[in-house]
Amino acid sequence: MSVWHGDLHKKKPTGGKKKPYRGKRKFEQGSFPVETVLDEPKRKVERRRGGNLKVRVLSEKYACVSDLKTGKTEKAEILRVVKNPANVDYDRRGVITKGTIIETSLGLARVTSRPGQNGVINAVLIGKEEAD
Repeated sequence: MSVWHGDLHKKKPTGGKKKPYRGKRKFEQGSFPVETVLDEPKRKVERRRGGNLKVRVLSEKYACVSDLKTGKTEKAEILRVVKNPANVDYDRRGVITKGTIIETSLGLARVTSRPGQNGVINAVLIGKEEAD
């Protein structure tokens, strides 16, 4: 079973119902979201449209953390997920998405990449007051 991104469920401009004129197509197929968690590094590579590859992070222990003041970026261990503004449930379960505030060995950082889409966890250091 997969997610379907066709438009046959939409209405016509006149307000009438669209009748399906064909079945579902492979290019309309979507996928379920990957919920990246804090654990041993694990990735999944998927073939996408046009033969492109999409790397999804299933779990990760490290993040590339940038310090905007010094301009340096280094690999830091993720200690815990502090806050996830995307979803209260993700907050409780410790799911890492874009915008998540994580505690690293260098300090608090905000995730700037999309781990389920980009295959990497990038973050920038923030102060204590920005985390609230």
